[in-house]
Amino acid sequence: MTQTSHEKLLIIDFGSQVTQLIARRLRELNVYCEIHPFNKVDDAFLATFAPRAIILSGGPSSVFATGAPMPPAATFTMGVPVLGICYGQQVMMHDLGGKVEAGENATAEFGRAGVTPTNTSGAFINGWFKDGSGREQVWMSHGDHVSEIAPGFEVYGTSPNAPFAITADVVRNFYAVQFHPEVHHTP
Repeated sequence: MTQTSHEKLLIIDFGSQVTQLIARRLRELNVYCEIHPFNKVDDAFLATFAPRAIILSGGPSSVFATGAPMPPAATFTMGVPVLGICYGQQVMMHDLGGKVEAGENATAEFGRAGVTPTNTSGAFINGWFKDGSGREQVWMSHGDHVSEIAPGFEVYGTSPNAPFAITADVVRNFYAVQFHPEVHHTP
């Protein structure tokens, strides 16, 4: 029997209720991906798995919690594209030198929100903000929020309670969104 080799995308699961939906959306685009729980992914696993890209899922935790789920250090040194979604964005900023603040009623967002572009020059943002309204409807579900982006990142979109709703360090291929692009509430 011949062994088939795939280029693989790794989804590190931090406990989001919609992690399976991330995988489904990718598979609909013919992207081979696997979901692995954060506590089973370490530097050795990453070296063996050899993903071509990594997605850090959302989750209910806070980066401030004792024993908070975190990705292995090699996640950011492998030279592969990384996308952080919601908690995944917060973990990315926390690990790379940004700042996350505990949620307060004034900054938490749950439900539909509008993201306004601040920079549309990135190729990865092509196709967004096409309806002419200047805003993109997204689904937010966060208490904590990024209050300072990590060095090298730029802001590409904001919402009323998430000043860093879309961020990227295009040189390192690191991308992060505070909202959930995988749900149907985010067209």
